[in-house]
Amino acid sequence: MNVDYIIVGCGLAGISFCEQLIANNKSFVVINNHSQQASLVAGGVYNPVVLKRFSVVWKSVEQLAVALPMYTTIEERLDIKLDYKVPVYRRFTSLEEQNDWYTASENSELSRFMSTTLQKNSNASVNADFGFGEVLETGRIDTNVLIDTYLQQLKDNSQLLEETFNFDALSIQPSAVNYKNITAKHIVFAEGYGVVNNMFFPRVSLKAAKGEMLTIHAPDLKIDYILKASVFIIPKGNDLYNVGSTYNWTDKTNAATDTAKEQLLDKLKPLINCSFTVVDQSAGIRPTVSNRRPIIGSHPEYKNIHIINGLGTRGVLIGPYVAEILYNAIENNGTIAEEIDYSRFLI
Repeated sequence: MNVDYIIVGCGLAGISFCEQLIANNKSFVVINNHSQQASLVAGGVYNPVVLKRFSVVWKSVEQLAVALPMYTTIEERLDIKLDYKVPVYRRFTSLEEQNDWYTASENSELSRFMSTTLQKNSNASVNADFGFGEVLETGRIDTNVLIDTYLQQLKDNSQLLEETFNFDALSIQPSAVNYKNITAKHIVFAEGYGVVNNMFFPRVSLKAAKGEMLTIHAPDLKIDYILKASVFIIPKGNDLYNVGSTYNWTDKTNAATDTAKEQLLDKLKPLINCSFTVVDQSAGIRPTVSNRRPIIGSHPEYKNIHIINGLGTRGVLIGPYVAEILYNAIENNGTIAEEIDYSRFLI
């Protein structure tokens, strides 16, 4: 089999790069072993404002301009619903926080994304005496539907190898790479935290941020916005809500834990005044970088081996944006900013 690209990994990074290939009529095959769960346990929220300190997310305008059209394209091609235009409400705990919100909203970068109209709480099931600030141009991407449907499409098109990538089976030539019976011009590694076992990018410095999330059934909650307080509460429909998420820097497993469950419940219970039941719990390892910037680029010696990784907690927006930059760097000699280039680890 001869293709233009081999993609290793099919989370948000891998899918985003596949979309670049489809848009540019490039052939490809994906190798995926389902070992990395970060994209599947992501809340899928896209939000251009850092709500802890009321600042704009890195490259948020550019990310929105690339990411949202990509998801629309996937929706139309696969006949699925992914993008739910849901507002994000930041719960205020004091008058001081309200004032901080109004002050921040006067910032030229933030004014586009922060409403100056105070949202009062009229829901008896939510504790929010000081109301909410509304973030604009927000929503939720259904990452579970995205990944499940995308993998099925790849399988139907004979573009998916469901196996663990075997580095011993890869041979590299100046103009091609060979993997078993596949010859490709390029190979792109998009394996998330699995990059810690990647012999070609050993100097990538990732921090393993395990995240866990609950799904609750709360028939009386009835919120149609994403609530941001000490936890996120994300409506999924049918009275189901995702509640997340935790950060654990030592546990490297995908196993759900009672400790994380209790942490989330301890934060959730003061926020809502209605009964609920926990119906699911999920966990995954987020590939995060110390400077909170993604990693894209090419191997310093093998120019047909590339990486896209380190999307962190904002992968639904960052993934499409950096995939476009990486594709243009590979195919059109485009530049990669130093702050996101893999070469920064080689200095």
